[in-house]
Amino acid sequence: MLQIHPWFVLLLLFVFFIHLLCLDYSGVLTVLDDNHGILLHSHDFTETSNHSISPLPKTVESVKMADREEDLKLATEVDSCLGRYIFVHDLPCGFNKDLVNNCRLLTRGTDKNMCPYLDNLGFGPEIDNPEDVLMNTSWFLTNQFLLEVIFHNKMKSYECLTNDSSIASAVYVPFYAGLDMSLYLWGFNITVRDSSSLALVKWLSEKPEWKRMWGRDHFLVAGRIAWDFRRQSDNESDWGSKLRFLPESKNMSMLSIESTSWNNDIAIPYPTCFHPSKDSEIFQWQDRMRRQKRRYLFSFAGAPRPEYQNSIRGKIIDQCLASKNQCKLLDCNDGATNCDNPVNVMRVFKSSVFCLQPPGDSYTRRSIFDSILAGCIPVFFHPGTAYAQYIWHLPNNHTRYSVYIPVKDLSEWKIDLNETLLRIPEDRISALREEVIKLIPRVVYAGSRSGSETLEDSFDIAVKGVLERIESVRDMIREGKDPSIGFADGDDYKYTFPPYGDGI
Repeated sequence: MLQIHPWFVLLLLFVFFIHLLCLDYSGVLTVLDDNHGILLHSHDFTETSNHSISPLPKTVESVKMADREEDLKLATEVDSCLGRYIFVHDLPCGFNKDLVNNCRLLTRGTDKNMCPYLDNLGFGPEIDNPEDVLMNTSWFLTNQFLLEVIFHNKMKSYECLTNDSSIASAVYVPFYAGLDMSLYLWGFNITVRDSSSLALVKWLSEKPEWKRMWGRDHFLVAGRIAWDFRRQSDNESDWGSKLRFLPESKNMSMLSIESTSWNNDIAIPYPTCFHPSKDSEIFQWQDRMRRQKRRYLFSFAGAPRPEYQNSIRGKIIDQCLASKNQCKLLDCNDGATNCDNPVNVMRVFKSSVFCLQPPGDSYTRRSIFDSILAGCIPVFFHPGTAYAQYIWHLPNNHTRYSVYIPVKDLSEWKIDLNETLLRIPEDRISALREEVIKLIPRVVYAGSRSGSETLEDSFDIAVKGVLERIESVRDMIREGKDPSIGFADGDDYKYTFPPYGDGI
């Protein structure tokens, strides 16, 4: 039997302990993060250069966020609609289809028949005689108040619709609020005017989709200015409905042709009369506007507003007439000219370097987008006409595409439009016009398009804006914050002058 001497056992133990002491324990690194959570990271130190050491995440949440972003990136490669799915509520017919079917009742108190304008998915009748002013196709007699119908019809062909609301990033509510409003604007009490709005929010709040985010992932589109849905009191003489002051409605976002000072009202462009079905039609029109000869320095299409005490339109018309050949006036007084016909409007705007855009019955006007279509540089007098409105569709730097002459009220009018506009250098005019022409795809609602078309139109940009807005609410919820903070707050400074500079 082999005898093991005690001194040999001691030698083995000594060698073993020496080996333990020499081991490199840096293969496991323990870090206490900012939130006092323990993060364990293994690292192979076969290469000792500092460049081989990855920076450590600051917090556990940043690791989770990075993981989510990576997962989303991988999932998007498999499903291009991930994060873009939209669920459309199938509303009772009284909220949309019946309003269209009863189109002859939509303009009670006026002689206008709205029915023809609802043809061609809300684009209206196609223009038969473009008179060499317009292209031969894709121009329609589009009513400026039919945005909700046009948007709904375009949504029906949106590539990422889903019948499964559990995977939807947004919920679209196709309520024709503007058409409903036009039924009851004149001669009806507030109970009647508010009836559809109350019925709508009751219907929505009873659906399972509502309880997921209590409506903050819901949006609707209106073809009238948002002020029409924010009646301030229950006095019978007050205008409009109180749709946007209903508690449930406050949790939804509304897109309309003009926003209010509340954060959950967002403005998107008025529908113009140009609805191209191909990118090539837009490119052709843009090239045509670049080559267009412009005989007038400036123009104005509209009518005076003597009933508004501080309206500057009268001054603009006086100076236009005094400028003789430098300015072209398109008189839109009743019966003077058919300003609803784009042939008449575009003939003037195409021939003008600058198009004057003072406020009208409200801050905004469709003429803004008509002038952009014509490659005519818009001249604004109030920030609420465009700069504070169309934040998704127009550049944040308004000096890139427009001229700003701030006038708070009639008493401040001390300018000569002719002299002011003549002082603008030719190189700046060229740069402004090119930027305006580049904006054309962003301010049109395209017709039915093939999948090969790549330009984003007003609808595409609006949908992207809604999805991003709702995702920001989800981010707040993930971070444990109150999603109501800032969502529907009023902004008393939205339409004030100082943030937009001194103009010119």
